[in-house]
Amino acid sequence: MRVAPHTASTTAYLEEPAVTKARTVVGLDVHAAKIVAAVLDVESGELCSFRFGGESKDAAGFCAGLPGPVRVAYEAGPTGYGLARELLTRRVECVVAAPSKIPRAPGDRVKTDRRDAELLARLLLAGRLHPVRVPGKEEEALRDLVRAREGVRVDLMRSRHRLSKLLLRHGIRFEDGRAWTDAHRRWVAQITLEWPAAQSTLLDQIGAIDALVVRRDSLEREILTVLPSSPWRVQVGRLRCLRGVDTLTAVGLCAEIGDFERFGRPGYLMSYVGLVPSENTTGQQRRLGSITKTGSGHARRLLVEAAWHYRKTPRVGAALTERQTGQPAEAVAVAWSAQRRLHRTWTRLEARQKRRTIVAVAAARELAGFAWAITQIE
Repeated sequence: MRVAPHTASTTAYLEEPAVTKARTVVGLDVHAAKIVAAVLDVESGELCSFRFGGESKDAAGFCAGLPGPVRVAYEAGPTGYGLARELLTRRVECVVAAPSKIPRAPGDRVKTDRRDAELLARLLLAGRLHPVRVPGKEEEALRDLVRAREGVRVDLMRSRHRLSKLLLRHGIRFEDGRAWTDAHRRWVAQITLEWPAAQSTLLDQIGAIDALVVRRDSLEREILTVLPSSPWRVQVGRLRCLRGVDTLTAVGLCAEIGDFERFGRPGYLMSYVGLVPSENTTGQQRRLGSITKTGSGHARRLLVEAAWHYRKTPRVGAALTERQTGQPAEAVAVAWSAQRRLHRTWTRLEARQKRRTIVAVAAARELAGFAWAITQIE
């Protein structure tokens, strides 16, 4: 697979939506308890402000009653996509804008809800808002489940680190293999610290770790249970053909990326997950820096972790053969091409004495391209 050159300038990863010639443009500043609307009449240029409670139906009904056609915009945030869906049911076009891509004047030091709503209305009229994808209700529920599992995983890692550092402060080290195996867990259960307060702290942290393990395992079982009837089942099957990408990794990528087909080229997906280098080009000088780290950190971590598997010589073991069984021959061919190419990337960059962490990121960028390619197979 040929991967087009990719730089940090590859930011237009989505096709521009068809713009409706609106009679009324509305910018909404949405909060949990209130919604401030700035209504701009395109013909007269009149701008008015209104305020509502936090109920989506009130704001959506108000927008639907304005002279049409009506276009509405609000920032993506913790209130979710309920307002966008409510507007859609009322046949009102809505743009949920990416907050990080909203242009703001550097010298503007006054920020109010009304000014934010007016800014959204003007930017929507000028076509300068970058929309985010609005997932369906079922897809959003599945994404919440996957993110809940990721949150528990992070909490478990932090709890284990706290316990390890507690033991280290008391001069206790485990030197009989890897940590957090069954043998290590039995070893931890036998430890008794000198001071009662320290022993109580140890027991509390052990209990926290055990509870998080139970929660993690329960969430993983639930993910595996709902996966066969989910809208991601085909994409997950394709992604599992790739080396280093098993079920939970594939589900995590689908949860964070959503519809792979909305990216016209693999480079757009690489940019979307923040794996392209940042750039500072002025005049004749072109400087490439560290990766942009935009988009989902969860998806980026999954790709980097999977990329480490490509250090080894390309091969198809028993586990990978089982995952590829029943999948299209084209998907298996893409997965094999990924193994060969990414292994060459590891070999080439390590020969240039690049740090392994840097090599893993470079391989993850290419792996994102193969993930895009393998999900395009019918």
